[in-house]
Amino acid sequence: MRVVITGIGGYSCIGSNVDEITASLRAGKSGIGLDHERRVFGYRSCLTGIIQEPDLKAQIKRRDRVGLSEEAKYAYVATVEAMAMAGVDVDFFEQNRAGIIYGNDSSAKAVTEAVDIIRAKKDTMMVGSGSIFQSMNSTVTMNLATILKLTGINYTISAACASGSHAVGMGFHLIKSGLEEMIICGGAQEVNPYAFGSFDGLGVFSMKEDAPAKSSRPFDRDRDGLVTSGGGATLILETLESAQRRGANILAEVVGYGFSSNGNHISNPSTESQIISINRALEMAELKASQVDYVNAHATSTPKGDEFEAKAIYEIFGSKTPVSSTKSMTGHECWMAGASELVYSILMMQQGFIAPNINFENPDQFSQNLNIIAESLETELTTVLSNSFGFGGTNSSIILKKYE
Repeated sequence: MRVVITGIGGYSCIGSNVDEITASLRAGKSGIGLDHERRVFGYRSCLTGIIQEPDLKAQIKRRDRVGLSEEAKYAYVATVEAMAMAGVDVDFFEQNRAGIIYGNDSSAKAVTEAVDIIRAKKDTMMVGSGSIFQSMNSTVTMNLATILKLTGINYTISAACASGSHAVGMGFHLIKSGLEEMIICGGAQEVNPYAFGSFDGLGVFSMKEDAPAKSSRPFDRDRDGLVTSGGGATLILETLESAQRRGANILAEVVGYGFSSNGNHISNPSTESQIISINRALEMAELKASQVDYVNAHATSTPKGDEFEAKAIYEIFGSKTPVSSTKSMTGHECWMAGASELVYSILMMQQGFIAPNINFENPDQFSQNLNIIAESLETELTTVLSNSFGFGGTNSSIILKKYE
């Protein structure tokens, strides 16, 4: 069973739709800025991806809107765009079975606001009726499945920064096994201060506040930490037969999904486990490393993370395969990143270019071994690999090919 992608959508700090995102990727435009309210809140770093919460009053009736968390709103916008591209709508879903699997690993704002109300009022009845549906980790899938009338598989993948990638991988397997014909897959990430306070406390955020656009520096020797960001990204997966029957435009084919667990330290990465994840994807795709045209690296702009992945990529691909981390422009989109970076990779394949790893000025002893693309490169891409690695040692690697 061949699994293809017929629709993609994105809402991020580098664009509120795929056209804007494509332009930013090609131009190497950063979406990172400063949120000064974070300093008052107690943050060490005010750097973040700048993204505005969408106003959905004209699109969704109030009864459905009240249950939407911040990240669910981003996911909704991205999904509507993907649906339009795929040529499906709510009427289609009411007549045809389709599912949803989305990556999400927090709903901090909704939980915090509900608890604050209860503490202040000493009355749980003062919390709005939609709060529970905003607060649950499955907020995206439960809301979108209801609004879009989805009757197929419906669950959330919670796997730290690999959540979005695993969501696509699991959707791929369910379709490939014949259990579903179409699944909406993706990842979402809230960007409010509640979500990242403890993360900031680890001291892993960049402090380059004097130049926000230069703060995220994957693989660069002078990086000093990551920058968090967020939004929503959606990919519509379906069987090749379904896409052909509908006359849908096929954007790409999913051909490999590799995964592994480090089984060791809860936050440190593992080169050996990353190699296993990548090799499993290659084996499933029946490809040699030399047949991969581009690697979209997980690289978040932390010394250890970049080092371990650089060693894994070099071990498998050597020094020739082009590599870049789009997080240099977007920051780390966390639970969304695995899905958004697949969307970014598809846009590159469609438009014939590799997005640059901006701010890569001085390689370190590990990144100097790789073919890091520091400036936008016009080139044809047929096969791409996207890596996503997360806390707890969860690893995911997905390979996409142009449809032939």
